[in-house]
Amino acid sequence: MGLSRKYGTAITEGPTPADATGQAPLPYPDGWAAVAFSEELTRGKVLTRPLAGEDVVLYRLGTGALRAVKPYCPHLGAHLGLGKVDGEDLVCPFHFFAFGPDGACVRTGYDTAPPRSPLGQYPVCEVNGAVFVWRHHDGREPDWTVPEWHEVGHRPARSGVWEMAGNAQEVIENSVDLGHFATLHGWKRAEMGGPVRYDGAEFRLSMRAHESAPVLGDFTVDVRVEGYGLAALHADVHTPRIGLRMCTTVLPTAIGPNRMQLRQLNRLTFDEPARLPAPLARAVSRVATRV
Repeated sequence: MGLSRKYGTAITEGPTPADATGQAPLPYPDGWAAVAFSEELTRGKVLTRPLAGEDVVLYRLGTGALRAVKPYCPHLGAHLGLGKVDGEDLVCPFHFFAFGPDGACVRTGYDTAPPRSPLGQYPVCEVNGAVFVWRHHDGREPDWTVPEWHEVGHRPARSGVWEMAGNAQEVIENSVDLGHFATLHGWKRAEMGGPVRYDGAEFRLSMRAHESAPVLGDFTVDVRVEGYGLAALHADVHTPRIGLRMCTTVLPTAIGPNRMQLRQLNRLTFDEPARLPAPLARAVSRVATRV
């Protein structure tokens, strides 16, 4: 929101953020939700991330496996996000109770018999450079998966994360809001490749936009979108005229009432020019991609 001054008094301008309007929030979506990028969770790392109004504690074992657990130690309620990883165990920062990979307490900090109360664990998976946690309002186990997507180019993905007012559902719904491509993105000459196809938690759509630019003249942009649940979008963009290919992953996550985090991973590359010798074509493609 911007601030303007009128007669020496600050005036707040702009729309009220959705999480400050007092409107009833939408229900939190069930299913997988991205809570981190893989590169954030090095071996032995402990992270605390918000998910659906609660904290989730993430950590990577010495073997490289991931765990996601409820945040409070079953002993006296210390927050495990302040704990540390000792080999394959998560150690509470308060009394050094240690919990094994299955969540069971394996030892205490003062050599007493470990209690039988285990950590509450969430299903967790790591795919496409992101860490997903499964949450369901009635405790149901995962009944669909986030598939492994293809990648383009030879360079690492560029990633970013933003926190904002809004609901994760709106990001997914936006991908099938066909009217906004013309009004918001300026693709006034766009055509769908057919109806949106739904299959369980998955949906797919394709479209082609006709563009024009100085020097390039007329060209087309082909877009294919795959969505999974209410938490993951994967888009392929191809501009044949200049050989540009882009692969984008969009991951909205509900963290609180009318509030979300939005993660994005982008990869792009340029096709190797067919008219050039192979070594030179490869070099041209890599230089163009890097630039």
